[in-house]
Amino acid sequence: MILTAFLRIFFEHLYTTIAWAYDAVAWVVSLGQWSRWQAVGLEALPEGRVLELGHGPGHVLVAASQAGRTAYGVDPSVQMSRLAARRLRRDGSTARLARARAQQLPFASGIFDGLISTFPTAYIMDPASIAEARRVMKPGGKLVLILVAISTGGSWVERFASWVFRVTGQGQLPGPVREGLFSDSGMHVRAEWISLARSSVLRVELCGPEA
Repeated sequence: MILTAFLRIFFEHLYTTIAWAYDAVAWVVSLGQWSRWQAVGLEALPEGRVLELGHGPGHVLVAASQAGRTAYGVDPSVQMSRLAARRLRRDGSTARLARARAQQLPFASGIFDGLISTFPTAYIMDPASIAEARRVMKPGGKLVLILVAISTGGSWVERFASWVFRVTGQGQLPGPVREGLFSDSGMHVRAEWISLARSSVLRVELCGPEA
């Protein structure tokens, strides 16, 4: 389907060449719920030193800093790094950024109390990403993932938003999640659907073993 292919390509470029439009598109396709969906992840994130995988335009980092956490973020996108840096300066955030992939984190082992990633792309399914998350995590730490959000409203606008999420891969579980929910991660996995006023969000928590 031509429209489906176009939307997939558009969303791929949303992280790079047209990153400047990311916030507007996120607000439209979520019908204004994007920040609330991210907040569902922050609510489960431990206090202390935290790392965001795929920080995007920086909203989660700002919120984490404002809540008293020591926040770090990584993202491979040059454009997203620039957007996030501007946002952090504007909001006076002390969060620190690094250009890096989740599969090769530029941090020492065992230094983060928690990690978070909201609506990550396919990199989160790479076992190397989960292994790296576990490596940099303190004993008993936690990785919080917001993987899927679906609109539960009945209006035609909300049904259309759900369709956009579905055809772009944002509104469906990747195969490995359906089959095993990170069963090979070596961590305890807890998946929960969080019901909101007009949507439901899938939050997955991967908890590392205690020392």
